[in-house]
Amino acid sequence: MSELSVVIVGSVDVPGSVVLHHDLATAAAGTVVRTIRDATGLLGTGEAPLVNDCACCALREDLVPELLRIRDAGGTRMAVVELWDSVEPKAMAEVVTAGGLTVTGVITAVDPALVLPYLGNGDDLAERGLAAAATDQRTVADTFARQLEYAPVLAVADSVEADDEDRELLAQLHPTARRVPIGHGDPAGAPADGLTVPAPRRRPLTPLAQAALAGFDVESAAAAQHPACALLPAEADAHGVATLVWHRRRPFHPERLYEALEDITCAAARSRGRFWLADKPDVLLHWDAAGGALCVESAGPWLASLPDAAWDMVPPVRRAAASLDWHPEHGDCCQHLVFTSPGLDRDGLERLLESCLLTDAEYTAGRDAWKRLPPAFDTLLEV
Repeated sequence: MSELSVVIVGSVDVPGSVVLHHDLATAAAGTVVRTIRDATGLLGTGEAPLVNDCACCALREDLVPELLRIRDAGGTRMAVVELWDSVEPKAMAEVVTAGGLTVTGVITAVDPALVLPYLGNGDDLAERGLAAAATDQRTVADTFARQLEYAPVLAVADSVEADDEDRELLAQLHPTARRVPIGHGDPAGAPADGLTVPAPRRRPLTPLAQAALAGFDVESAAAAQHPACALLPAEADAHGVATLVWHRRRPFHPERLYEALEDITCAAARSRGRFWLADKPDVLLHWDAAGGALCVESAGPWLASLPDAAWDMVPPVRRAAASLDWHPEHGDCCQHLVFTSPGLDRDGLERLLESCLLTDAEYTAGRDAWKRLPPAFDTLLEV
């Protein structure tokens, strides 16, 4: 049985490669259209029926069997899975890995000039014809943010419309990413709908091809996105773009924070992290905001609230992250929020956040009193 590397998104200059694409634009007709191409052109097409009225579910059901068929047929060294506009790479990388195949890279192609417009776009995907299912409530901004931040490699277009602020915003949003420049004359910079003509075998692999084959750990990538141990950006300020890292050891007053949500959410193009509410002192809460829209959800308990016997069931990376930020009184309970934006009003945002924390009197009253505070976030958390 031959080996088959799978690259999520992008295109590479590797002989013996194919591009597998599912077009979800046909979902209204009840099917998803699959195409397979190589450097010479179209190799074949097919259709997959919707699953539970969901185009993304149809993609999941069809992707792995098709990749296994390609692998078992032999002669293909790499399959490039080119994802449709609103499909997020995290879910597909996990599906491919669960199917017994190896993901060797995840790449997101991005034009720096479009980062701020996309992050500021609060339209629902459904309004743009990009929803993957009738129940899809994601926005353009939050979907774009996850596509950008999950990939360890960014194929950055040489855009004449991008300026230093655009490039700095991209760098601060995902500072750990390997950025590979691509341009109109770059053989590795083919459009998303196909591969470039394979280079002779004696020719070294292009930087993008090297990045696609560098290896990818699905579990580590998931941990890097989890609010308890996410690799969040650090403090930065350059070319008119700033990143504020706000870290405190006192919980939020639920009512005061709820009343300030709109101002906090709109203060930055992108904000994310974890936070601590006084009336729910044992719950780690995830903050994820883009395009003026905020998603708040429970990410499970803080480790400090768990009995010692339960720690063995917690992933090592979570325990390691907590140990690096452990407080003798509160353990891992904290506020750790990161805000990135051009023109960020750092001082004003810090004052607003500080005003939402418990006062000295409220704090010294203790946890029993905290839990009796009005549960302002129950509606958002669907409690």
